[in-house]
Amino acid sequence: MSDVLLIRQVRVVSEDSPTFVDADVRVEKGIVTAVAAGLPVPDGARVIEGKNRLLMPAMFDAHVHFREPGFEAKEDIASGTEAAINGGITGIVMMPNTSPAIDSASVVKMVLDKAKAVSRIPVYTSGCITKGRQGKELAAIDGMRALGVKMLTDDGDGVGDPAVLYRAMQYASEFGMFFASHCEVHELAGPRALNDGPMSYKLGIKGSPACAEEIMIDRDIRLAHATGARIHIQHVSSKLGMETIRWWKERGDVKVTAEVAPHHLMFRDEDIGNYDTHYKMNPPLRTAEDNVALLEGLKSGVFDLLATDHAPHTPFEKAQDFTSAPNGITGLDTALVSMFDRYVTTGALTWDVLVKRYSAEPRRLMGLEPVPVAEGKPAEFILFDPEGSTTFSVEFMKSKSRNTPFLDQMLKGSIDLVVRGEDVLLER
Repeated sequence: MSDVLLIRQVRVVSEDSPTFVDADVRVEKGIVTAVAAGLPVPDGARVIEGKNRLLMPAMFDAHVHFREPGFEAKEDIASGTEAAINGGITGIVMMPNTSPAIDSASVVKMVLDKAKAVSRIPVYTSGCITKGRQGKELAAIDGMRALGVKMLTDDGDGVGDPAVLYRAMQYASEFGMFFASHCEVHELAGPRALNDGPMSYKLGIKGSPACAEEIMIDRDIRLAHATGARIHIQHVSSKLGMETIRWWKERGDVKVTAEVAPHHLMFRDEDIGNYDTHYKMNPPLRTAEDNVALLEGLKSGVFDLLATDHAPHTPFEKAQDFTSAPNGITGLDTALVSMFDRYVTTGALTWDVLVKRYSAEPRRLMGLEPVPVAEGKPAEFILFDPEGSTTFSVEFMKSKSRNTPFLDQMLKGSIDLVVRGEDVLLER
């Protein structure tokens, strides 16, 4: 882009206040140099009219599945990062359930080298806790740490043996690494198809009870408490799971953070209807009561961050019968607009909370600085039109996969511009 960019009469959003600041924003060589009303137009500047639109920090997603290496028909790093940009996201953390699993320095290097070659945004990767995510032997943790890995997880499965996780926590915590827990007692979870309740009985499929998740939430936090490890609880889906995390946080003697996914806020098991696999995920969708509690947890800070658990699958896979179809929903293209459509427009959520939970806190989790729209800070922001709309057609979405309930739906809100440094990553 031009060395100087001026966005005029825009409403600046921050994590610190629900009130917008009406201002002009000037960017010079990738740095925000002024945020004030009535700025003059510099010679040679590119001017964008921002009236009635919102300028906010770009989002960051700390839980995505890019399927590379091994499952590139579903997604790869190139397509996944373009889907992220399409959704106003300028940084992501990959999960390690690839083939081979990201459990050693050699695989970490392969992934990061590929990301540098194809991605227009920063890509971080987590590493496995155990070799091959098998839950038995510790992965090559120190080698991954040396390449910058901070998050350890066997996501896709929990670590079934508490002694293995306990030992991993004792070992890796000395390196400043933290653990992200997929909480699920395998023996209780059954076929991992849907929530155990009236809907599972109606469809004739064995359900996964919420306690299969809740038991391990408590167990893993207890292990972190015992070892002094830092733990992050992934994709919480139930009210009692949220309350368990809140109880531990209120004790104040354990380093625990947690996330919730947009789909666990918006959808419930009744949405499955006639075996619609777009609503099949793990943890499964639960109840309307859980939806309400999880949203309150996001607002109050029990959940530090929002994360999509972006999990792409091919149409062929999702066309299988409900039990056989894989779990997962895409989210990078849709998350920000859908959160605006469902919650900000209704007053259930304010922009400052959404920016805090989906931009600032995910970066802090990874030891990164937030990216406020402020003088002297690097330019990393999105221009959002609250009066616009977005139709999530196949042509619009950048992910290789389309397994989302939002396919071909029109939602309120539009991401019109994504800027990172001196680069305009997206402009509509």
